[in-house]
Amino acid sequence: MTEAAQERATAPRPLAARIGTRTRSAPHWWPLPAALLLGALVGGVYGAASTPEYTATSYVIAVPTSQTDPTSAAGFAQAYSRVATQVAVLSDAQVAAGVPVETLRSGIRAETSPDAPMVAISASSQKPDTAMEMANAVARALTANAAHVKKDTHVELLRFTRAVRPAEPSSPSTGLTTLVGACAGGLLGGLALLLRPRREATHATPTVPAPAAAAQRGGA
Repeated sequence: MTEAAQERATAPRPLAARIGTRTRSAPHWWPLPAALLLGALVGGVYGAASTPEYTATSYVIAVPTSQTDPTSAAGFAQAYSRVATQVAVLSDAQVAAGVPVETLRSGIRAETSPDAPMVAISASSQKPDTAMEMANAVARALTANAAHVKKDTHVELLRFTRAVRPAEPSSPSTGLTTLVGACAGGLLGGLALLLRPRREATHATPTVPAPAAAAQRGGA
């Protein structure tokens, strides 16, 4: 081997070639930790930027009179749970709640219990006092509307418990949103690994003879 050939063999490779080699040597599973970290970052930012929301709940119960079957109270409880979010009830409750009807319509939900003729009226707001007032105002308006038709339905709607001021927000915390974002990112990263096509080597690496063997063949 000549001196020039030895210098070319021992010369350092260009920077671009070294970077390309390092890039090709990156592990194939890199999308998984990258997606996990990105999901955790997005979830943390969302939890920190979102405004906390508070929820208060008031309960009313349907009580049958002596003129009706006690089992019919459960059916009326289902009916009143649908009426609780209607404009007729919300318009009566807006003055006591101190918010317009549109706010009540978006922040009130009513649910019934499968075990008892009871209606749960929940109100959500960014202020805990407002959530409490909204739930109590809608419960009072609903019982007042039910009293107007008591002679026809033979079912009386009574307030079971009043809503209290919530001490903690009901919206997810920053830690929870970060965890959920990390889980979602990890799931997407795992799917990306499963759907990623496998790269196969299409070019064979040429075999270069050792310098000593090449010199022996040249001398022969």
